[in-house]
Amino acid sequence: MPPLFRLLRRLLPLLFLVGLGWFLWKKVQPSLFDFSNPLTPEPRITVTHNTVLTKIEALGRLELVRYQFKDVVEYRKSTYRFLPDSKVALIVAGNAIGCLDLRKVKPQDVVFEGDSVVRVALPAAELCTWQVDHSQSRVYSTQNSFFNDAELVDEGYKYAEKNVQRAALQSGILAQTTQNAEQILRPMLETMTGRRVILTQQTAPPLVPQRR
Repeated sequence: MPPLFRLLRRLLPLLFLVGLGWFLWKKVQPSLFDFSNPLTPEPRITVTHNTVLTKIEALGRLELVRYQFKDVVEYRKSTYRFLPDSKVALIVAGNAIGCLDLRKVKPQDVVFEGDSVVRVALPAAELCTWQVDHSQSRVYSTQNSFFNDAELVDEGYKYAEKNVQRAALQSGILAQTTQNAEQILRPMLETMTGRRVILTQQTAPPLVPQRR
């Protein structure tokens, strides 16, 4: 047997082991690198959740107007008698929506008169939602919070949200909602029915006197 052939025969198992080791190294190298570098710039994120449907609600509110507000709120709180008041200043953005709850329209609220007129009694306008838009709001400053910044800011935002409700009502959002209902619903109903539509307001039921 030639010497070169015998040498190759002896080296063949060694070459096989080297190739196998290189293949295994390429497989395990990424995991070893992650283990040795815990501060990797792209950390692995694992999210586990279990979404449960808790409630189904029928919606019938027709949103007709949105008011947007900007306000600078200074919320002051006196907690300790001998210490200065805690204070937070907020730049607040908020919005309120006026709507009609069409679920309150009953069959008796729709009256046909002859062949050309229909009367529809609409429910009273409502303030559907009012809230602070936190994405457009920010904390301007806090003073004397005594390490209770989060609680003080939260109370300030809650006050600001109530103020959005008051401001919307004082600004006439309900009247604007009723006006928009006339402008939007009447043409739509006339197109659907082919009749002249007269919109009115639902009247509150008369009070029944209680027996003594």
